[in-house]
Amino acid sequence: MGSLTKSEPRTTPRAGTMRLACMFSSILLFGAAGLLLFIGLQDPTELALQQVPGIKFNIKPQEPHSDLPSGSSQDGDFKAPTESVTRDLSSQGPRGLNLQVSQQSQAHLNAGARLRPRQRRRRLLIKKMPTAAAIPANSSAGTFVRPAPRALDGRWVSLHQSQQERKRVMREACAKYRASSSRRAVTPRHVSRIFVEDRHRVLYCEVPKAGCSNWKRVLMVLAGLASSTADIQHNTVHYGSALKRLDTFDRQGILHRLSTYTKMLFVREPFERLVSAFRDKFEHPNSYYHPVFGKAILARYRANASREALRTGSGVRFPEFIQYLLDVHRPVGMDIHWDHVSRLCSPCLIDYDFVGKFESMEDDADFFLSLIHAPRNLTFPRFKDRHSQEARTTAQIAHQYFAQLSTPQRQRTYDFYYMDYLMFNYSKPFADLY
Repeated sequence: MGSLTKSEPRTTPRAGTMRLACMFSSILLFGAAGLLLFIGLQDPTELALQQVPGIKFNIKPQEPHSDLPSGSSQDGDFKAPTESVTRDLSSQGPRGLNLQVSQQSQAHLNAGARLRPRQRRRRLLIKKMPTAAAIPANSSAGTFVRPAPRALDGRWVSLHQSQQERKRVMREACAKYRASSSRRAVTPRHVSRIFVEDRHRVLYCEVPKAGCSNWKRVLMVLAGLASSTADIQHNTVHYGSALKRLDTFDRQGILHRLSTYTKMLFVREPFERLVSAFRDKFEHPNSYYHPVFGKAILARYRANASREALRTGSGVRFPEFIQYLLDVHRPVGMDIHWDHVSRLCSPCLIDYDFVGKFESMEDDADFFLSLIHAPRNLTFPRFKDRHSQEARTTAQIAHQYFAQLSTPQRQRTYDFYYMDYLMFNYSKPFADLY
């Protein structure tokens, strides 16, 4: 009997083709679903190129604005002051900007591009979290490119180079002696001496006895509060409320202005500034400094003070004033007229765009007004604000006052102002100082 064999079912070519097509379709469907899921989970803000220190995108020239609301930015969106930008003052606005990418910034961009999506999302969430952590205000380290037409002469190159050198010396001194300052948070106390002019986007740190009265007059004219600096009286400058201080704005308004406005200060040789303050406050009748400071100084440092002197506080001598200044247990606190510039303006925390000097006031003031595109008929006033018949305090006059002191007193006073001497590159006023 022949054996019976059961035949195996055969797969036809058409059935195999259909099976492959189904598998390929399944793979495509799973891939498309995965892609849609990834896009859905991705934060849209991560798809845009993030701005990092040293680069700024889509910058438009800034025009003067008079309707900027208090405590808000111009465009309604706060720009974090950690974005470093390069200023181009040749545009129409007073603080037009250029796009400039440093090597450090490029490396930062490349490193950011290599971050995994999860890492990028985590970093973005951290950035968005509200915090009171330190936010450096040195984000507008500008490079002056071209001044207004009135300054296009041979002086511009030397003035520009002088600015670069002054800022370099200041930053090196800060890096060497105040390295921790750059990591501190900006508080209202740090900006309490800074005045705001919104139309031309100027921040001016007031240093008393370094032309501050006339600079505030200039700001008032820039703001449209007066037509001429000569029309503004002393009491209007110092006791009026026409100019706003930066500490009157909220935190967002402060940081926005620090990161976008032109920040400037003017300084003066420390010994000359000190003598100028003493002559102004103690050698002339004064209803505040005599009873508040004079009486305390005379009571502490004059052995046989008369009753009249103790009653009025008049007649303080320069050596007595220096004794008060150097006393760690002062009978009365410090005053802005003889406090350190490093305390008044916090130059190691706030990166000033322009550093002027009282000794070269005319050239520096004219250069600054050109850079911010001030009206051509506006110049820095030359008149003396108080005691106009009295000679200004010069290096020679300052030496006469300091000659009344002993060598150790002069040395201690120099040590007291050492950071101001170092930061603003003033030479030692006496040869025996070290």
